[in-house]
Amino acid sequence: MYRQESITPYGNGQEKGKQVEKMFDSIAHSYDMLNHRLSWGIDKGWRNYAIKQLKAFGPKSILDIATGTGDFAILAARMLHPERITGVDISEGMMNIGRKKVEEAGLDNIISFKKEDCMRMSFAGNSFDAITVAFGIRNFQDLDNGLKEMCRVLKKGGCLSIVELSQPLKFPMKQLFKVYSHTILPIYGKLVSKDTSAYKYLTETIEAFPQGERMVGILEKAGFSHVRFKRLTCGICTCYIATK
Repeated sequence: MYRQESITPYGNGQEKGKQVEKMFDSIAHSYDMLNHRLSWGIDKGWRNYAIKQLKAFGPKSILDIATGTGDFAILAARMLHPERITGVDISEGMMNIGRKKVEEAGLDNIISFKKEDCMRMSFAGNSFDAITVAFGIRNFQDLDNGLKEMCRVLKKGGCLSIVELSQPLKFPMKQLFKVYSHTILPIYGKLVSKDTSAYKYLTETIEAFPQGERMVGILEKAGFSHVRFKRLTCGICTCYIATK
């Protein structure tokens, strides 16, 4: 077990997946605004970088895991022009907002949403040319199993692109990020979202999640190859790219 798997939003005895679903349903109304404000808008650049890594593969079918309100799926549709993108999540509250955004963007003929447990997805093996995950992999109840499921549904030669928050390693960003993530982030998140636990949970899971070379090993163990990573914005975020 990895340390972040034992961290839950509410500590009420329910399995992590159920608590995460409840948390995202609770903060869905304010999620987009908080994401952009708390990252000073830099999260848009991180998504852009992660999607650019897929251009050389020219994917026609994309699975966007932990799709949330669909930001990553919408950007991928505009940048990569695939035939279809399937966004999956455990939170209907988040996806309902995503469905409205996709319809307003005129992309509902390309992007669809489906409630799925990423530990045991309903898709057949070798179903997608590419898989994307933005800021959701920390929430997996079982990281190894979730990654194996991704590998199962990805076609041979397909690409996985993960972008996830991480801890900076060097002075002074390491110290600045620690202060920011333990003070401003949870306080502002609580005021806007009205969920007292969500943004405390965010900080705790960022600090616990395996990153860098360790995450490369975890991806390789799940069946991926040619795994590489790049730290973005002084290490606040990390992008992982792998193939099957």
